[in-house]
Amino acid sequence: MDKKAKRILMQTFWGAGGWKPGNRVFAGDEFEYARNCGLMFDPLTITHDELIGRIIELHESITLDQVSAAFLHSLSTRQTHLRSALSSWSLTRDLTEHTYRANLSDTGGCQVCTEQELIVSEQYSGEDLNVLNFERIKWGGIRLNWLLYCWFDLDQFSREAPVDVTDEDVAILRRMLDEVRACSPADSARKLEQRWKDVFPSSKNERDVVMEVLGYAGLLEISNLPRIGRRTDNDFMAMDGWQGQDGYNPHTAARLFGKWGVA
Repeated sequence: MDKKAKRILMQTFWGAGGWKPGNRVFAGDEFEYARNCGLMFDPLTITHDELIGRIIELHESITLDQVSAAFLHSLSTRQTHLRSALSSWSLTRDLTEHTYRANLSDTGGCQVCTEQELIVSEQYSGEDLNVLNFERIKWGGIRLNWLLYCWFDLDQFSREAPVDVTDEDVAILRRMLDEVRACSPADSARKLEQRWKDVFPSSKNERDVVMEVLGYAGLLEISNLPRIGRRTDNDFMAMDGWQGQDGYNPHTAARLFGKWGVA
């Protein structure tokens, strides 16, 4: 990843006080440099149906082993942009070619995509891919279950070189799962995030995203057990409502990471 292009992307959205306010015009020499390096983009106009076709095509070349290896590799290297391909792949793996079918419920969107936990629009006009890439690189992604993000994420991932998984990566994942098992039954996702603080190099926001990725991938799934205690407000999506009693799914662990001896 070109360092100058990454700096341009980061400084477009983020400053000492956090998010930079105001409307952004993507033009000028710095934008052109970052765009030529593949880190910034022109606005995208596309339909739901076209996105579905592109995603299905990407699944023909991207395998589960590749996205699982990238996730593992990211744990020790802190290459956050490699993490969400696991959730993007998992959320879209069962999609079949279809046209937009309006969901008549209050949630709106496409009925077929909603069944896959995806947030979609029928038409996308002038979409800003730059903010999606900023979030992907800074934290590992935020809008993980947006159809547009899943396509963008997998498309970017398809351009990445293969990665190696080290013993350290596998050891980190094992420790993460040990902390899941050590949770008390009523512990929330926030408690798990705090348990992971010293397990792998990360910020709070990065750990939140890792949990969401593993939630959407089916590893940290919410069971049918009755919830314990009062519900607390949080910013989670896939992990909203998860408690320590849910643990993790060993069958999914074996499917995702069994190649590296994790189950």
